[in-house]
Amino acid sequence: MHSTLIVARMDDTSRSAVARLFADFDATEMPQLMGTRNRQLFTYRGLYFHVQTFDTDNGVERIERAKTDPRFVRISNDLKPFIEAYDPATWRSPADAMATRFYHWAASA
Repeated sequence: MHSTLIVARMDDTSRSAVARLFADFDATEMPQLMGTRNRQLFTYRGLYFHVQTFDTDNGVERIERAKTDPRFVRISNDLKPFIEAYDPATWRSPADAMATRFYHWAASA
């Protein structure tokens, strides 16, 4: 399993609108095409956290390939009124907003 964490800015009052957009997106085959196993959205004091888990560590590559799909383009555009880059001066793609994991622990099977 591999996870990514995207950090951005979002007004807490946008939670239901953003959740609805992702619920509609996740009802399509796009999560499977991207290899997404699960998605979690969090907000805290104006910050937005988007966690995705993938079966393998090539999730970022699969997202890059999916970026031209009209459904991906649509959700990206639909989210713009609600989510803004954490650092607009350096943001070019979701990869520029991904946190770097520096520790991981998992229970043994």
